Amino acid sequence: MELQGILPAIRDMKEFEKLLASDYEYVIFLETRLSQLVSLMKYAKRENKKVFVHADLIQGLKTDDAGVEFLIRNLKPDGIISTRGNVISLAKKHRILAVQRLFALDSHALENNIKIINKVKPDYIEVLPGLIPKVIGEIFERTSIPVIAGGLIRTNEDVESAYQGGAKAVTTSRAELWDIKN
Repeated sequence: MELQGILPAIRDMKEFEKLLASDYEYVIFLETRLSQLVSLMKYAKRENKKVFVHADLIQGLKTDDAGVEFLIRNLKPDGIISTRGNVISLAKKHRILAVQRLFALDSHALENNIKIINKVKPDYIEVLPGLIPKVIGEIFERTSIPVIAGGLIRTNEDVESAYQGGAKAVTTSRAELWDIKN
C-alpha cells in the first residue's frame, strides 16, 4: 500500500459523510471513542475505504499490547498511527501498515525519535508540524522511510511546501483542503 496525496483525517463526524461520498481511498480516524469506532469503521469499509486509526487518540483504548491486539483483531484497521514504538511494532508484527507519528519539537526530540524509528522501522513517518520542509527532507534522508506531513497544514501553500520538502502525503482534518490534487 503506497500512501500519497491528501489523506483526510476525521475529527468531526459532520465531515465523515462528506468523506464517505468522496473518491478518497483512505480515511484516518482521530479523537473518537472506541464505542463509536466500531460502527464508523463498518460504514467506511462498506464504502470501500481503507481505514487508519490513530491508536493514541482513541478514547477508551489503552495502547498497551492487549489494547492494540484488540484493535487489530476485532476492528481490523488497514493502518495504525501512533507515537509509541510498541504500537508500531505490534502493527508490523500483524502486517498492518504502521505510521510512526513524530513531533519535531526541537533537536533533542528529533534525535530521540529518529533512534526509535530506526529501531522499530515503521512503514511511514508522520512529521508534525508538517510545515517544516527542511526537517521532512532530513528525516527521510536519515531513515529512508517515506514521510507524511501533518499538523498545522492550513493552506494550499502549506500542502505544496510539504511536498516540496519531500513528503509523500499530507494528513489534514481541514475538509477544504481535501480537494487538492498533487
